[in-house]
Amino acid sequence: MHVFLETERLVLRRFTTGDVDNLAGLDADPDVMRFVSGGIPTSREEIENDFLPAFLGYYQRYQAFGFWAAIEKSTGDFLGWFHFRPREGSAPGQVELGYRMRKSAWGKGYAAEGSRALIRKGFTESGVQRVTAEAMAANTASRRVMEKAGLTLTRTFSQPLPGAAGGHPVEVVEYALNRAGWEQRDQGSAGAAPQQ
Repeated sequence: MHVFLETERLVLRRFTTGDVDNLAGLDADPDVMRFVSGGIPTSREEIENDFLPAFLGYYQRYQAFGFWAAIEKSTGDFLGWFHFRPREGSAPGQVELGYRMRKSAWGKGYAAEGSRALIRKGFTESGVQRVTAEAMAANTASRRVMEKAGLTLTRTFSQPLPGAAGGHPVEVVEYALNRAGWEQRDQGSAGAAPQQ
């Protein structure tokens, strides 16, 4: 097992080809997929042939960026995943944070805990200058995670919902945090709002 990062309650490790069942189970839950694809599950074939190979491909291209399986330390259970990666066409030093958790892990602070740890590692070890994250505007739980991780709302825009019939547009929010803003927060500067 290749561990990328540990927090108080989580181990973030590299995915392996043996994670097909974990990913298929996660994406089979319509509640988990509600704000991703309108509740449409990802097929096992797509996971095996497209998603998992793409996840594994990051490890060959990057040391510090990619997708990681989130494992609960106390039980060894697969809880979901995080990504922390450059987006295509993004500025150097800018990465996107993302996460998808099993329903059993919701409301327990795991997503915020893992997000904060990835942001810290990115700013202190990987030369990251700015972190962004996106969610559907209606996904209040995901927005709370971004806020707890220190990100602030920077813009709202519309885009088609992937996988949904007709690809109707939905309102999306982007949150961000730059390194200087994170350093202010981390050093406990009283009254200083993080910069985007």
